[in-house]
Amino acid sequence: VQLQASGGGLVQPGASLRLSCAASGLPFPRYCMGWFRQAPGKERDFVAGISWSGKYTFYADSVKGRSTTSRDNAANTVTLLINSLKPDDTAVYYCASCRRPLAYYDKETYSYTSTYEHWGQGTQVTVSS
Repeated sequence: VQLQASGGGLVQPGASLRLSCAASGLPFPRYCMGWFRQAPGKERDFVAGISWSGKYTFYADSVKGRSTTSRDNAANTVTLLINSLKPDDTAVYYCASCRRPLAYYDKETYSYTSTYEHWGQGTQVTVSS
């Protein structure tokens, strides 16, 4: 299984970024997906999650209202759009696939790293003027 995250970069505060994650080696439409981020010296934190069907999405309070995650099951990709970026959003962003196929979880369960089996390599997002 490979999860390839891309789309990170250096942006100014207030800008937007769209991160993408391309999956291979697993029946992608059967698995929920999550986005996490990790800043230097800090734990890996939940950012967003999306159900296997794409019908349900969940967001951390830190990005709720300015972030959208979506998926294209035909293309085996999941995306994360973050608007109004702040310096506090600076981190390496990771995508991950859930352990159980066709599972329905609540927001709390999406927030646990143990919910996920496979992780991408991460993409750096730096927000700075």
